[in-house]
Amino acid sequence: MAPAQYPISQAHAIVQAQFQAQLQAHGLTFNPTAKRFPPKPPAPFKPVELLPTARRKRPKPNEKHLPEKASAILPESALYTQLLDLEARLDAALARKKVDIHEALKNPLCVQKTLRIFVFNTFSNQNRSEPPTWTLKIIGRVLDDGEDPDHPGFFQRPSPYPKFSAFFKRVTISLDKRLYPDSNIITWENSRSSATHEGFEVKRKGDQEFSAQIRLEMNYSPEKFMLSPALREVLGVQVDTRARIVSAIWHYVKARKLQNQSDPSFFHCDQPLQNVFGEDKVKFSMVSQKISHHLFPPQVILLEHKIVLSGSSPVGSACYDVMVDVPFPIQRELSALVANVDKNREVDACDESICGIIRKIHEHRRRRAFFVGFSQSPLEFIKALVESQNKDMKILVGESGSGHNADKERKSDFFKQPWVDDAIVRFLNRKPAVGSNVPGST
Repeated sequence: MAPAQYPISQAHAIVQAQFQAQLQAHGLTFNPTAKRFPPKPPAPFKPVELLPTARRKRPKPNEKHLPEKASAILPESALYTQLLDLEARLDAALARKKVDIHEALKNPLCVQKTLRIFVFNTFSNQNRSEPPTWTLKIIGRVLDDGEDPDHPGFFQRPSPYPKFSAFFKRVTISLDKRLYPDSNIITWENSRSSATHEGFEVKRKGDQEFSAQIRLEMNYSPEKFMLSPALREVLGVQVDTRARIVSAIWHYVKARKLQNQSDPSFFHCDQPLQNVFGEDKVKFSMVSQKISHHLFPPQVILLEHKIVLSGSSPVGSACYDVMVDVPFPIQRELSALVANVDKNREVDACDESICGIIRKIHEHRRRRAFFVGFSQSPLEFIKALVESQNKDMKILVGESGSGHNADKERKSDFFKQPWVDDAIVRFLNRKPAVGSNVPGST
């Protein structure tokens, strides 16, 4: 859309003609209707989201330091400075230890313990008029050293180890399809459950005995694999993680001095390794890829329990032992230590109190400097103070530092300089504001 044309006044036309004549005398031209580019708008502010539970910022280290002038007044403050240096070294040491602990927690050490699994069933109302029911229960617990699982309070005592369901990726219970055609398969998956459990139970109505199949798939973290017979013969390991398997191959090569002397990135294969890789020479970087077809999911645990509905209840208290990996006891202590170190509310409160005291010391030092300066030379001090305040006042009202001189601008000769004509034309040709009463606006 073309810009609107506004009628110009006679004074405006005279000034514009004089200005163009001056420009032509210097070989220049001026087009007042030329398109002007509007000033670039400022970049929008990035919105800041205010969180209701925003954490308080920790005081900066320099906020806790005394100023040099205050230190000179208080010789005893050297002890405080030494304490700050000691605190800085202590914080640096704690930060390094926290990093080491976090790295250790990423790859926790594990020990093998025995997980004892109990499988049994209970029943009720088998010889009564009410509908008969039965309940299949699968519970388990990690055995600690010297712990008696036959003790009556075995399951009542708190355990420091993970609960039973944490050791399994998937649990599948298969019932007799003829008796329960619509719900004969019951499946529990660890990925769909956020909580861990001490065990599982399945309750159904029925008065006929049958055999239930239980399938337990282990949950390894990190993931473990079962080795092929050829790789098992080389390493003597049946189930392990990929990283440990690759490390074991490296130790095997190093122990038998199979590394290529001319090119250390390769190693020669003896007969057992040739049965695994099918080559005479293999590159170390390709070991993890080449052993993939020698790694299989670990075997599942298959249990069978006969649902018995007569005799004493519970029935069939069979138990099975499975070796599982549990976190090393020190891991729990390290986690608790990191949690306690992070909860430094008391330290933060002390830091805030110290910063408040330092700010008060700053204020008292300034007051002391004021009175000391006044007591030494009252007249010169008052003159310097008045001059400083006068300069500050001029800056505030815009008389100093803005390039304007009010006394000079009051003289009539000030507006007879060569730049005045150009300034008037620019003023008259500026884009009028909406709703303004300046010349050129409607």
